[in-house]
Amino acid sequence: MKIVADKQIYKVEEAFADLGEVTAVPGGMISRELLSDADILLVRSVTRVNAALLEGTPVKFVASASIGVDHVDTVFLRESCVGFAHAPGSSANSVAEYVAAALIEICAGSGRSPRDTALGIIGAGNVGSIVCALAGALGMECVLNDPPKKAFTGSEVYRPLEEVLERCDVVSLHVPLIESGEGSTYHLVDGDFVSRMKKGAALINTSRGRVIDEKSFKSVRSRLGMVALDVFEREPAINVETLSVADIVTPHIAGYSLDGKLRGTDMIYRGAAAFFFKEARWEADSSDLRLQKRGIDLRNSNDPVSDGIRGAYPIMADVEQFRRIYSIPQDGLVKFFEGLRADYPKRLEFPHFKLTISESQQAAAEVLTGLRFEVETAPP
Repeated sequence: MKIVADKQIYKVEEAFADLGEVTAVPGGMISRELLSDADILLVRSVTRVNAALLEGTPVKFVASASIGVDHVDTVFLRESCVGFAHAPGSSANSVAEYVAAALIEICAGSGRSPRDTALGIIGAGNVGSIVCALAGALGMECVLNDPPKKAFTGSEVYRPLEEVLERCDVVSLHVPLIESGEGSTYHLVDGDFVSRMKKGAALINTSRGRVIDEKSFKSVRSRLGMVALDVFEREPAINVETLSVADIVTPHIAGYSLDGKLRGTDMIYRGAAAFFFKEARWEADSSDLRLQKRGIDLRNSNDPVSDGIRGAYPIMADVEQFRRIYSIPQDGLVKFFEGLRADYPKRLEFPHFKLTISESQQAAAEVLTGLRFEVETAPP
């Protein structure tokens, strides 16, 4: 079989080699012409998969190494009898750890303890649920909003949006992009949304860029405290002015842990193998995850929880790299944005780290364990 793939899918050529001949290209170069003799198409969220791309091609199976599917016309695929798979939950831990790192910086910037902070989580799916667990380990009160889950379960754990916005010191967005209809999330966050938020509250968006109406948002941004943005309305052709109104800005890399990338590739590979009734022979090489623990000594730390998170994932280093964009000419912005994503360093998730604390820091041990770190106690 002939397989056309976005070359940024981690280890895609190695994984799919036993299913056919892999042609790996930048996602923006995937075209109907390139698919004229292809059996399988593998994409990420940057490629829109619809009739305009696929109609008239021999493609029999499509997979997206992403947790969301708003870039894929699944109705067209189903009606055209084209198989489909994606990777729900593959990067959920990575995104949740990004949010935890952002929360540490937000609390530090506001002078507020996590235990005195209420976190509103809009969307309690794969990512939102893990964010709730990590934030809970930090001692935060979590208030969940998820209308579809509320309708399905009737549970009072899911609160009205108005309550979340009025009560919470930080609001974190974890919704899919739904462009129309009753459950639309397109431009969910606009001037009106912000005006209903608690004054001085912080906002985090790691979901989809178009969930925020950037123009309207910028006009009322001064009402908020810190803002963390990993996604943007018109990426990769982002509006640099939007970056200037945020305190934490990164180039859509929240889900880019090495663990998440491997899980995503593994999930779509197994989906393709099952669709074509092939034996799944490829196994993710455990050496990629460097399974030996990375040690961080926190015995001299005055704040072992914050320093443990920063040691495992120094989010502000990513911010510093991204802010170099201000020196890039306008015609080089897209290339710079995509380059940061393509060359993103290998980031391991929290369970790969062993944190060493002293007997006097035992209060932090429970928190760090709840964040999925391995913790050991040693003499000073």
